[in-house]
Amino acid sequence: MADLFSNENDDYDASNIEVLEGLEPVRHRPGMYIGGTDDRALHHLAAEILDNSMDEAVSGHATRIDIYLDSANRLTIRDNGRGMPTGKHPKFPNQSAVEVIMTTLHAGGKFSGNAYATSGGLHGVGASVVNALSSELIVEIAREKTLYQQQFSRGKALGPLIKIGAAPNRRGTSVTFTPDPEIFIGGAKFRPTTLYRMARSKAYLFAGVEIRWRCNPELLDKNDSIPVDSTLHYPGGLTDFLTDATTGKALIISTPFAEVTQLDGQKFEWAITWLGPGEDGFFYSYCNTVPTPSGGTHETGFRQAIVRGLRNFGDLVSNKKAADITADDALFGGAIMLSVFLHDPQFQGQTKDRLVSTDATRQTEQAVRDRFDQWLSADTGRATYLLEAAIDRADERKRRKKEKEVARKSATKRLRLPGKLADCSSSDNEITELFLVEGDSAGGSAKQARDRKIQAVLPLRGKILNVASASSEKLRGNLELSDLSLALGVRPGKDFCLDNLRYGRIIIMTDADVDGAHIAALLLTYFYREMPQLVEAGRLFLAQPPLYRLTQGSKTVYALDEEQRETSLKTVFDGRGKVETSRFKGLGEMPPAQLKETTMSPNSRRLLQVALPMRDSVGADLRRHTDQLVNILMGKKAELRFVYIRDHAENTLVNLDV
Repeated sequence: MADLFSNENDDYDASNIEVLEGLEPVRHRPGMYIGGTDDRALHHLAAEILDNSMDEAVSGHATRIDIYLDSANRLTIRDNGRGMPTGKHPKFPNQSAVEVIMTTLHAGGKFSGNAYATSGGLHGVGASVVNALSSELIVEIAREKTLYQQQFSRGKALGPLIKIGAAPNRRGTSVTFTPDPEIFIGGAKFRPTTLYRMARSKAYLFAGVEIRWRCNPELLDKNDSIPVDSTLHYPGGLTDFLTDATTGKALIISTPFAEVTQLDGQKFEWAITWLGPGEDGFFYSYCNTVPTPSGGTHETGFRQAIVRGLRNFGDLVSNKKAADITADDALFGGAIMLSVFLHDPQFQGQTKDRLVSTDATRQTEQAVRDRFDQWLSADTGRATYLLEAAIDRADERKRRKKEKEVARKSATKRLRLPGKLADCSSSDNEITELFLVEGDSAGGSAKQARDRKIQAVLPLRGKILNVASASSEKLRGNLELSDLSLALGVRPGKDFCLDNLRYGRIIIMTDADVDGAHIAALLLTYFYREMPQLVEAGRLFLAQPPLYRLTQGSKTVYALDEEQRETSLKTVFDGRGKVETSRFKGLGEMPPAQLKETTMSPNSRRLLQVALPMRDSVGADLRRHTDQLVNILMGKKAELRFVYIRDHAENTLVNLDV
């Protein structure tokens, strides 16, 4: 054992510390910037360049965008906007502004708000990331009747910005790039259908832009339904989008609720109709033309506006049952398009899948609510129909809830609940929660911190069985998983029934370290494999306990990670005075009062909802990709895992806590 800890081969010193410069971090860790190196990440490059052109259009400086797919790996996006600045940059006198934009992270014109009132690009990262991950990239700028060009490869300039000649009838920026095959391995290539849908959605989102699509005919499959060339322009905006998306579907109202409004210099546009029985509703949302497939605070504001509007109408017509309807009742069968343009939106991550701006909920509700009230009042017959339909769904929901309560009480009497389960007193699974924690130590703190009425706690004994590699006999004989299913009130596998679930939310709460992440991964695998309906219903969550507590006098702030800690030190405390910093080693060592405040109280905690989207914003199949990934990472075949780790180590080994 002594040899294991000997210093004989310990040559870790200052020379081992690497400093990545320029765009090297992007090439070493592309997953941090575009979410991976697969087809979806490849198309994220196109979205970054297209978003820059859309920002020019939305700000009123461009009216046309051209997209040309020349080959499976060569794409050109051109706009007729102002064109990138071509002069020398004040801080980099030997470089043009074009070169600074394309080769420097966090360099752009969208930080101060002076050049763009609203924009999809926020971090000055998009164009430089595309450049870093392209084997070839050519930028052409037509500005002040002169055409300029500069060429790059893998993030580095191949020469200075040069004048090509006069361009009296042209203006704007053109970017032609080829994704680097060293980064995007496994045959990843541009797909015409994906790009066309992306372009069409952008045209729907801003009525003032015309997008011209063109594709090399040789790239189209005979089954592709997209054109070789097309001009995409939709003066009706989201109304046109909704009309096309619901073509051929049964509608229960003839005229959608659709409007565009301005609030505090920000733009809100929406269109909603309700589909008939048997039709699946949808909610497509966008912020600054960027799709947010995971939703966010703007969707929350919209849902609140609709349900409160229907409740208000119910009060006007003296229908007391209106007070019982929820947003799910009001929006059941809804086909919804929502697009907001905000000054300084905050997204969850660089891929911007979810909007987390706290003010967006209030702003969106304020923008929609009054107009929805007016729309309902303009046609009381239509409003009454929608209200009664929502009330019918509320009655059905309450009936099913009552049946479940009876079944739950009966099941509780019949079944012996796990002895280590600290159950809650309420049987209303609309509000109850079950926290899954690692070990008795964390379980003890959680039991003291919980709200005994609605929050239950189930301590787990270490790491549960890996269900992706275990036999069915092991699954049936595993006591820990048996206790878990007993606590939930459901059976795993084909016998699972969501109606029997005893809690409204299942929350995985583990330490913020390697062991905690492993336990969370095993639990996620268990729910994904054995109870996918629970995940699809949006019942599974990950708690987000903080790593740090920052204190200065009477002021206390919690930080999830290093980055948030540094941001808080600079912003909340202004970098002045001594700030005491304590790092939580685990949930079991966190005082119950702090655990409640930071991680368990619904009023102040942060939860991540685990979702299983079937398709992404441009229609790509994500479920099959998820199945494959779970099989590789958690399955029996170690050789598949070895190949994956070897191919993706640089993308995944980030900030390991070892």
